[in-house]
Amino acid sequence: MNIRLNNATRAVVLAIVALFSVASVSAQTLLDQIKAAGVIKVGTEGTYAPFTYHDSTGTLVGFDVEIAREVARRIGVEAQFVEGKWDGLIAGLDAKRYDIVVNEVTITEARKAKYDFTKPYIVSKAVLIVREDNTTIKSFADLKGKRAAQSLTSNFGQLARDKGAIVVAVDGFNQGLDLLLSGRADAVINDNLSYLDFKKQKPDAKVKIVDSLESAEAQGILLRKGNEELLRALDKALAEMKADGTYIRISQKYFGEDVSK
Repeated sequence: MNIRLNNATRAVVLAIVALFSVASVSAQTLLDQIKAAGVIKVGTEGTYAPFTYHDSTGTLVGFDVEIAREVARRIGVEAQFVEGKWDGLIAGLDAKRYDIVVNEVTITEARKAKYDFTKPYIVSKAVLIVREDNTTIKSFADLKGKRAAQSLTSNFGQLARDKGAIVVAVDGFNQGLDLLLSGRADAVINDNLSYLDFKKQKPDAKVKIVDSLESAEAQGILLRKGNEELLRALDKALAEMKADGTYIRISQKYFGEDVSK
């Protein structure tokens, strides 16, 4: 039997179908959407060796890049990297330009109030770097009134301000070192792993570490709150990587040791 609908009835039916379609999409979790798309969008700098940078061929590489790719693979999708300056990375997460940030983001109480973090996947210590010929800065206490080249929104930038330094804004660690070596800054604070990699690449660079913090800082993958399924999937992937030796392999490649503890 054929049922004919008048225009008014047809409009109501179409509206109901559309409503159910919208409800179905909105009921999807972020993890569902990522799996449906086949990619997870990852915010990262691309200028912060050895974590996320471009090699001589222009390819995006680094410790964080390999961690992100492996995590994505274990979730069943591909990692799609969206590069941006450090000071805009977290704002990009807020604007939903990407799903997660994998860029050596330190886990702090202030950030945890607004965002979720995976369990830590790397730890590092803050170090104070000056030129080799500098004899006036011997500790963090000597930073008062001195120029420290730092990313404004980084935890290192906040540490410099806490120590009374005048922060000279830079886009990242490499630019900070350029200012330091050229005399336009007196010091740079960053993590010990980045410094070791820099000296490995440029052993003749006239810089030195004069102080370090005793307490280690933990870094995790950053994501927006309210995405528990994605958070659990990320933590599961990281735990599997550590259990089967994949994490150690990546860590040894870039640092020669296990940097998860």
